[in-house]
Amino acid sequence: MNEKELISIIVPVYNEEKNIVPFHAEIAGVFSDLPDYDFEIIFINDGSKDNSILEINRIAESDKRIRILDFSRNFGKEIAMTAGCHFAKGGAAITMDADLQHPPELISEFIKKWREGNEVVYTIRRKNKGASLTKKITSKMYWWLFDKISSVQTEPHSTDFRLIDKKVIETFKKFPERGRIFRATYSYGKLFRLAINSITAFSLLPLRLAGYLGIIITSISFILLLIMAITEIFNKLFFTVMAFVVVGNTLLIGIVLVCLGFIALYIARIHDEVTGRPLYIIRNKINFE
Repeated sequence: MNEKELISIIVPVYNEEKNIVPFHAEIAGVFSDLPDYDFEIIFINDGSKDNSILEINRIAESDKRIRILDFSRNFGKEIAMTAGCHFAKGGAAITMDADLQHPPELISEFIKKWREGNEVVYTIRRKNKGASLTKKITSKMYWWLFDKISSVQTEPHSTDFRLIDKKVIETFKKFPERGRIFRATYSYGKLFRLAINSITAFSLLPLRLAGYLGIIITSISFILLLIMAITEIFNKLFFTVMAFVVVGNTLLIGIVLVCLGFIALYIARIHDEVTGRPLYIIRNKINFE
C-alpha cells in the first residue's frame, strides 16, 4: 500500500481560543475526502493572551497530527509563519489563518494545482468585506506604489492562504533576513510597518530619491537665482530676496529631513540584520520528533 503524502498546515495563532476546535474539525473533514493525503497542523502560539494554548494542547492530546510551537512572546505573524516553515515536514505546506476566513475546502484545489506542477499556489482577495474605506484606499495605494518601485513582481491583494512546495520552503530557509513578508491582514500600525519593510526590502528607490531630489533642488535653485539676477538687473523684482531665501531654506530643510528619514530606515534595517538575534524563541514544542 502506498504511503500517504503529508501536507503541513501552518497556522499562526494569536488570541484564537474559540476558533481552534472548529478549525481542527474543518481540516480533518477536508482530508477525510482526500484518501491519498495525510496532514499535520503546526499551530504557532504567537504570545496569545487568552486560552489558545490550552485549547491547542487539549486537542493535541487526542490527535498526534497536531504540532505545537509555543513562542515565549509575540513575535508577529510573519515570524510565526517562518517558524512553521522551519518545522514543516510535508511535501507541501499550506499557510492559513485560524479564524476560518480562509475556506478550508479550497485545500483540495490547492493540492490539485500543486500536482499539476505549480510550486506556489495562492489566493487573491477580490473583495475585502468589512474593511473600511480608508483601509481599501490605503491598500490600493500601497500595491500601486510597490508595483512601481519594487525590483520583484508581486500579485496585488494576494493573501496568506497559499500552498508552498517543499523545494520552495527549503530555499526560503536559506534567507536570513528578519524583515520578512508573506502576506497578511493587520492593524493600521502593523500594515504601515509591513509597507515600510516591503518597500525598503525590495527597492532601492528611497535611497536614490536623495540623489534625485538633490539634482532637482540644485536645478531649481540655479534657475531661481538666475531669475532673481535678471529681475534685479532690470529692476523688476516681484518678491523680495528675503522671501526667496526663507522659502528656499524651508524647502531645503524639509527635503533634507525626508532624505535623512529614508536613510534612517535603511540603517535601521541594517541594525536589525547585523545584531543577529534569533527570529523567535520557542518556550515549548509538542508532538515534534
